Amino acid sequence: MNFASLPYPPAAPALQAALPAHYQAVRAQSVALVQPLLPEDTVVQPSLDVSPPKWHLAHTTWFWETMLLQRFAPGYEVYDPQYAYLFNSYYNSLGSRVNRADRGTLSRPPLADVHRYRAYVDEHMAALLARLPELPAAATELVELGLHHEQQHQELLATDIKYILSTNPLAPGYLSNEQLTVSSEQLAAGNCSLLTVNYSLSAASWLAVPGGIYAIGHQQEGFSFDNELPVHEVLVAPFELQNRLVTNGDFLQFIEAGGYQQFQFWLGEGWDLVNQQGWKMPLYWSQTAEGQWQRYGPTGLAPLNLAAPASHLSFYEADAYAQWAGARLPTEAEWEVAARHFGATPTGGNWLESGHFDPLPLPADADPTQCHQLLGDCWEWTYSAYHPYPGYQRAAGPLGEYNGKFMVNQLVLRGGSCATPESHIRLTYRNFFHADKRWQFTGLRLAR
Repeated sequence: MNFASLPYPPAAPALQAALPAHYQAVRAQSVALVQPLLPEDTVVQPSLDVSPPKWHLAHTTWFWETMLLQRFAPGYEVYDPQYAYLFNSYYNSLGSRVNRADRGTLSRPPLADVHRYRAYVDEHMAALLARLPELPAAATELVELGLHHEQQHQELLATDIKYILSTNPLAPGYLSNEQLTVSSEQLAAGNCSLLTVNYSLSAASWLAVPGGIYAIGHQQEGFSFDNELPVHEVLVAPFELQNRLVTNGDFLQFIEAGGYQQFQFWLGEGWDLVNQQGWKMPLYWSQTAEGQWQRYGPTGLAPLNLAAPASHLSFYEADAYAQWAGARLPTEAEWEVAARHFGATPTGGNWLESGHFDPLPLPADADPTQCHQLLGDCWEWTYSAYHPYPGYQRAAGPLGEYNGKFMVNQLVLRGGSCATPESHIRLTYRNFFHADKRWQFTGLRLAR
């Protein structure tokens, strides 16, 4: 196993002291996400993009066992030698594995054994974390990477669970109305997953962003993935950005104007998908026999909330809407420049910890001269290919497979979503998906 040349700065002693508690909190959050499920729910895989919840719980545990314990815990005995084949994800350098499409066939080991596996690894990780100051710096760097890796899987857990339950003919909810954590202010803003009311929809405003030569990439202290580096300069022309995300009400106008039937708004591949897949609306939308729009959300089917951000859109749908609206999608450099220009921070955003599991409407009294929802609610499609930054060098060994080998045929998304853990996000975070993917909380913001 070659773990050479981790591209992250050495950890300070204060970070090492904080890691044990952070480890426990992250690991507990993963388990909490599956608690509302039945054991049967955790085995289902209705799509190649979706992994069973039980597999996520086991894979993240395998990551700690393989990347940390087998290297830094002398005498450690793996919990079960067969688990390396069952729960490796895509690391060719770490051996063969179950095909991704076959993860749903893993009825064994049962969920109870996966929880025992997690407890076994957690016990040994506690001992390792207590020894961090005496271990090589690479150990601390890998612990921090492992925490962010598990948080990535928490986002996947939240979105995969939604897709799994939505494909059940009973359309069961993940949570009941009473279980959702929603404040009176957010109810007033129009969270129709809990209340069915009418809300006035304010028009989006355009905000100017000055052009210039800007430094792009991770520039602060603290963790970043290698795909956020190196910092480099980019020339950005002056542009305008809308002050909020495109809403369900906005997107409904596109649908009612025949947007899914007019080829002139679509990229060629997107138009082919519309016809091959029979797309007529975003994922999770439907109409009743009486013509009322509804959407599958965390409590099951509910009336469509026109004020909430439109989500679960493919890049093709986002781009078609932008073309129809006489605008475009921003580039990832424009998005990062705008986020810095408007002083966006994760604080106060709608994240996984918020407990809503859905994008929330912008409050009615939001200042139209400020830029809102840049961080949280929905990942925002950009019109930028997921390529390496100038000077990027892929790490050796399995860590080189983490980001580098995916840098082709995908688009960059920015900003995080309601399924992203808050401590996991940064302005420079680069998410990436193929243009047809819709199961994540992916939305859009217009630029011109």
